[in-house]
Amino acid sequence: MNDKLHELERKYERLTLELSDPDVLANADKFRKLAKERAGLEPIVLAFREFRSVTEQIQGNEALLQENDAEIRAMAKEELPGLREKAAELEQKMKILLLPKDPADDKNVILEIRQGVGGDEAGLFAADLLRMYLRFAERMGWKTELLSQSDSGGGGIKEAQVQINQDGAYSWLKYEGGVHRVQRVPATEAQGRIHTSTATVAVLPEADEVDVRLTENDYRKDVMRAGGPGGQSVNTTDSAVRLTHYATGIIVVCQDEKSQIKNYSKALKILRARLYEMELEKQRAERDASRLGMVGSGDRSEKIRTYNFPQDRLTDHRIGLTIHNLDAVMDGDIEGLITACRNHFMAEQLQRENAREKVAG
Repeated sequence: MNDKLHELERKYERLTLELSDPDVLANADKFRKLAKERAGLEPIVLAFREFRSVTEQIQGNEALLQENDAEIRAMAKEELPGLREKAAELEQKMKILLLPKDPADDKNVILEIRQGVGGDEAGLFAADLLRMYLRFAERMGWKTELLSQSDSGGGGIKEAQVQINQDGAYSWLKYEGGVHRVQRVPATEAQGRIHTSTATVAVLPEADEVDVRLTENDYRKDVMRAGGPGGQSVNTTDSAVRLTHYATGIIVVCQDEKSQIKNYSKALKILRARLYEMELEKQRAERDASRLGMVGSGDRSEKIRTYNFPQDRLTDHRIGLTIHNLDAVMDGDIEGLITACRNHFMAEQLQRENAREKVAG
């Protein structure tokens, strides 16, 4: 591992120098590419440098234990446990950062949210989740675009697709996929009884044309009049588009735009994302038949989280985490929750990699 870290540090330093080269500065595409590559290396390089600094401090304190001055020996001895604990944490962090990357981690995201069981309350919860993720993206400074939305009435939604434009968004959100359950008293409940409803979230990495090659022979395109409420001419022209992929049977409908061309473009984007996710899922399954820790990567049937409003409690069932202050959570304050999930599943991945190395060894 040490040789690998030194190699990455040298590459990081070389990229830093290249980014100050006048020729590179004059070439926007090349500068952007090198800057992105350097940014990808920065977390592991900074962790390595901090680890090296802490290791040097440990060695220095161990040397001080041989000093004649009792006070110096006592100070050195007192600092050592904390330094060793810090070194162990950094070593674990570096191992996680060196794990093989998901090929989709750098992608933008198409987020799909659908009403589950629970009638109107499920639609309202789906709308709440949509707002939560949009507010989170806003807090993170990410750009979002609503691709499609089907309302269920009363402020709820049947389903919605949102594109989130940010390099690396998929690495943040990929563990959000699954069934989200809510327990609360609906506004229409006269008896004050608690209802349980669900909504499903799917997190799809956006696919480029290079990732998924589609021709017009691969799908059927149908145009129709948009249904539901809409602005002038939305329901009077054939602007809605439905794509049916022959090989997989996937159906995508977009009708939010008045322009058939725009709806067609959005539908193609969603179809590519779904096909790309299917291919990634196939690769993951082949790579790891047990699929341990791959929650959110395709298995949409598993209940991952419960939002209990009477007790002001959110529980993530996969990692055993419970947090409170649901008002803040529903307002998009979920960075800590998502970080906890990422750390948990990366630690699990590290355990599997270590187990494989032992078997191979």
